[in-house]
Amino acid sequence: MKRWKIVVLDGERTNPGDLHWDCLEQLGDLTVYPTTTQEELISHIGDNEIVVLDKPTLTREILEACPNLKLITLFATGFNNIDVKAARELGIPVCNAPGYSSNAVSQLAAALLLEICSQVSAHDAFVKKGLWQDNSYFCRVAPRLTEIAGKTVGIIGYGGIGQAFGKIMKAMGARLLVYSRHVHPELEDESTTYVSLQTLFAESDVISLHCPMNEDSKGVINREALARMKDGVILLNTSRGGLIVEQDVADALRAGKLRALGQDAFSVEPIRSDSPLLTAPNTYLTPHVGWAAHETRARLLDIVAENIRCFQNGTPQNVVNP
Repeated sequence: MKRWKIVVLDGERTNPGDLHWDCLEQLGDLTVYPTTTQEELISHIGDNEIVVLDKPTLTREILEACPNLKLITLFATGFNNIDVKAARELGIPVCNAPGYSSNAVSQLAAALLLEICSQVSAHDAFVKKGLWQDNSYFCRVAPRLTEIAGKTVGIIGYGGIGQAFGKIMKAMGARLLVYSRHVHPELEDESTTYVSLQTLFAESDVISLHCPMNEDSKGVINREALARMKDGVILLNTSRGGLIVEQDVADALRAGKLRALGQDAFSVEPIRSDSPLLTAPNTYLTPHVGWAAHETRARLLDIVAENIRCFQNGTPQNVVNP
């Protein structure tokens, strides 16, 4: 039976040591590189037939320099780091991992919103730094605690993650306004309505981004969009950093147009030291961890293994460049 040659280019992202590679080792001769720089790509791919990766960029030049390559499968849902057109022309299927992180990313978006509304870390500091004990009153309250119940939450992008976040918000008593390129009337109910982007901007108390980044969505939150919003909107971005114009959002935070920003993904990662978000007020920033729960990464590894298995059986799945 043929033994496929499989290489993982940046394994420590998905598996820093708390998971096993068994599911891939069963499918062929496996080589795992913890990391791979752009300069190392061609040598690390070598004569391997199946490449598994997350962030390295595979250009046409790199693909053409690796003639043995038969399959690319991603530790990710997004695939903008792959020249999928060149891969298709070279007969190389590119497979992604859809849906693996819906629970974890929606959970983080909700956690960011709850932190903004309930100020858990500020109250924890009051207790641990002695500020509550020094207070003559029975409690010590950070400013502007907010209930989510009764608020209007706008969700831009209503795929798996957007829907999962919507379920959490509805369970907390919020009304949903949804904007998506693909409308599914069966998902509407008494608390969920598809609307235009303009209506969502105008009526939402909270706006959460859950859409992919493409030419239509890049910079969707910009100066003009912010001007259409209510004063004091909470903005959440656990999707792609490029969906917002950082300087415009930072300006809106300083002006009080935005009440707060919760963000987990950035246009440059790690975040640039001169990012205007680092000095803007009322920001809650996390280092792209929404996908990183142990259960989420285990699910991702299983999806990638199944992508390889299906390809080897002649029935490839999750192909983004058919």
